[in-house]
Amino acid sequence: MTETQQRLHTFVQCVDEYLKGDEKGEAQLFLDKFFRAFGHEGAIEAGATYEERIHKGSKKGKTGFADLVWKPRVLIEMKKQGADLSKHYSQAFDYWQQAVPNRPRYVMLCNFDEFWVYDFDTQIDTPIDTVALADLPARFATFGFMEVTERQSVFGNNQVEVTEKAAGRMGELYQILRDRFVRQKCSLLFHSY
Repeated sequence: MTETQQRLHTFVQCVDEYLKGDEKGEAQLFLDKFFRAFGHEGAIEAGATYEERIHKGSKKGKTGFADLVWKPRVLIEMKKQGADLSKHYSQAFDYWQQAVPNRPRYVMLCNFDEFWVYDFDTQIDTPIDTVALADLPARFATFGFMEVTERQSVFGNNQVEVTEKAAGRMGELYQILRDRFVRQKCSLLFHSY
């Protein structure tokens, strides 16, 4: 087990033991401990901002508050434990659209039980990965963008990557079938003489 995995395991135990999943009262504590699990001194120390004002369009007075923004890496929107995260997609997407300049690459929705990670530059409608809190230590590679020294994340639902792999396999299949057809055709021609 790596040092990061050990810290994430401790984080999961702490959340299970001490937090009830109250969005208003515990989100900042949860997020600070989440940052610490990835080796940061804390969320603010890493350069993140809690309750960042997000102006919603050109109408005066239309301001939302994103739970955490860490530019240019991630915007995190917290919901109470057990909340259906699919109902909060549009809020997170709207915040991401308006979080300019230097918009974060990733968006996370979290309800204390699971993390839904979005990369709106590659796919809009579905998370690029979902990770249950209990699986966090084993699935830490999903969160490469959270590391002190950012590294490439490994996602489980990257549709672009899946499509590219499928296209590559189809190309390989085509090559095998074409080669087989050519061999059979040559064999028939040779035997007909």
